Amino acid sequence: MKEYRNYYLKKLIWFVVTLQCAFILNFILPRLMPGDPVTAIVSRMAQGMSNATGVQAVYEQYTKLFGTDKSMIEQFLIYIRNVFRGDFGYSISQYPRTVADVIGSSIWWTVALQFPAIIVGWILGNTLGALAAYTRKGFDKVLLPFSLFLSNLPAFGMAVILLVIFAVDLGWFPTSGGYGFDMIPNTSWDFVWSVIVHYQLPFWSIVLITVGGQAIGMRSMAIYELNADYVKYARFLGVKDRKIIRYVFRNAMLPQVTGLALSIGTMVGGALVAETIFSYPGLGSTILTAVLGGDYPLISATTLIITIMVLIAFFILEIVYGLIDPRVKAAQSE
Repeated sequence: MKEYRNYYLKKLIWFVVTLQCAFILNFILPRLMPGDPVTAIVSRMAQGMSNATGVQAVYEQYTKLFGTDKSMIEQFLIYIRNVFRGDFGYSISQYPRTVADVIGSSIWWTVALQFPAIIVGWILGNTLGALAAYTRKGFDKVLLPFSLFLSNLPAFGMAVILLVIFAVDLGWFPTSGGYGFDMIPNTSWDFVWSVIVHYQLPFWSIVLITVGGQAIGMRSMAIYELNADYVKYARFLGVKDRKIIRYVFRNAMLPQVTGLALSIGTMVGGALVAETIFSYPGLGSTILTAVLGGDYPLISATTLIITIMVLIAFFILEIVYGLIDPRVKAAQSE
């Protein structure tokens, strides 16, 4: 493991430096957005008040509550202190709910939607791409144009197609929501079945888009590896084709693993398009609401979570790469 020491040390330093830069940008960028979000709260809370002095007092109360009356340096120091305490403050767009409450009520909907969809799409796409590269016959001629169509179709296009066909025309699935609007979340079978039915269209809209890109990527990498010199040499030596294919697809999988890590790292950001079109109660819809409402605390908290997830995913990926990619080991031993 000594030969990996410098490799892992460099990756750890990169992780820490990137996290610090992302932490600073995560605080600054939302506050550069135009408009004053506190004004929106005051206009909502002060409805019916004709006294200008009273409205001003309400405004000052909320600017003090959210800390927008302080300088940027003071706000940043308070932000650092609160983040380490796990306190992101109150949501501006959904006041008086706390940011932790807003995220906690939506993040599990997103994880339950995104993670299975990413894994299923990744497995199906890579399996189909590998088969297409190996057979290179009729199956490939059908899969390639179909995969190109799926990969170039925008996410909202796939979501709208499924919505129109299966929800509007056929009426097999509901058009929106995470469960029936007339239901209260509970553990009854009726509620669980409602969640499953509402889950289908957002899930498959993500899976189909994922399958197209993964199939094309795996097909290209597998074809490249099948034409490599080591494959020709192995066949010349009489090595069984089954054994050669195992090494071919192992090497072809490396870029696909990178894509999987990135997808998992960013999944907490939510499938914004799918969640918006289907009105799914995930974190993607929450982020959209926060951006439209200028909700600095909620934007900062969600983007910080996404950033940390992406960095952790890439850090773990770099560690795994060092173990499964022989080229890394060879580079460290030089």
